[in-house]
Amino acid sequence: MGAVGESEFGGLFNSPLEAGIRAVVVLEHLRPETLDLAEMVLFDHVVVHTADLGGPPSLHPEIPGRKGELLVRRRLVESSLQLMQRCHLVDQEGAEEGIIYRVSEEAAAYVELLETDCSVQMKACARWLPSR
Repeated sequence: MGAVGESEFGGLFNSPLEAGIRAVVVLEHLRPETLDLAEMVLFDHVVVHTADLGGPPSLHPEIPGRKGELLVRRRLVESSLQLMQRCHLVDQEGAEEGIIYRVSEEAAAYVELLETDCSVQMKACARWLPSR
């Protein structure tokens, strides 16, 4: 069986593509900050469940046990970052503290073009992150 919601959403719900778009949006809203993989996993979880922390409405529905998602999210986020690197939207760099990620120069224009209801909500959730 595939990702949660695969049959309803054509395999996009919690797919590397969806998580990759979230990663680009998050990194763009945190620019010029860089994040390591552990931080990307945490921010991905937070941007999906913003209402749990008093933020805007969450991107995904409230399901029991969602706090446990954090433990299994690493592989999804890692593959999503690799996908976004291949799309030239995320850059990976070696740093003293390890591998870090930042948005590429092309990311701002890409994020600006995202106009679906889901994308607008995602950007609102990501805009809320720096205030945390």
